[in-house]
Amino acid sequence: MNKINGYTEEEATGLIEYIYSGKNAGKTLSYLFETYGEEHNRAKGSVRNYYYAFLKKRGDARVQRILEGKNLSAGEIRPFTEEETDEMLRKVLTEKSKGMSVRRAIRNVSNGDEKLMLRMQNKYRNLLKKQPERVRRAAQEAGVTEEKTFLQRKLEREIDALYERIAADLRAENARLRCELEKLRKENGE
Repeated sequence: MNKINGYTEEEATGLIEYIYSGKNAGKTLSYLFETYGEEHNRAKGSVRNYYYAFLKKRGDARVQRILEGKNLSAGEIRPFTEEETDEMLRKVLTEKSKGMSVRRAIRNVSNGDEKLMLRMQNKYRNLLKKQPERVRRAAQEAGVTEEKTFLQRKLEREIDALYERIAADLRAENARLRCELEKLRKENGE
């Protein structure tokens, strides 16, 4: 079997055709990665990673042939500088110290810029995993408490899930009561 980065040539061609057609139809890459993944039993992130790795192989004649006339490209990856990383860490940790989730803190720090938010989120997760001492140092410099322990995060997730279940039950009960009220109004001729 003739593979390109783990996909057969036929799979690679199918993915590129899918992305090309979808982009021409106005679909976002995120949507296309997700739907292609669902249709082909692959994770969205795996499809995304393959697509970008494929585009980087433009020197391969097979890749050139598959991409011919498609005008697909990937933006230049702009890594965070050391100063940007430290500043982002301080800001995110300060927001988190106010009781916000990481996602909410990053959304606030990025002012809702979705691309920047995704970059920050990925960078933050990478720092937590590979440079926890840097995160601790940034927390100390920002004057905020250190990252929560695994058990603290697990407890918070369980509490959040409980709130969600309660809220869902309340919404369902409110909907049922609205229907009942409407039924009673109709019976009374209102």
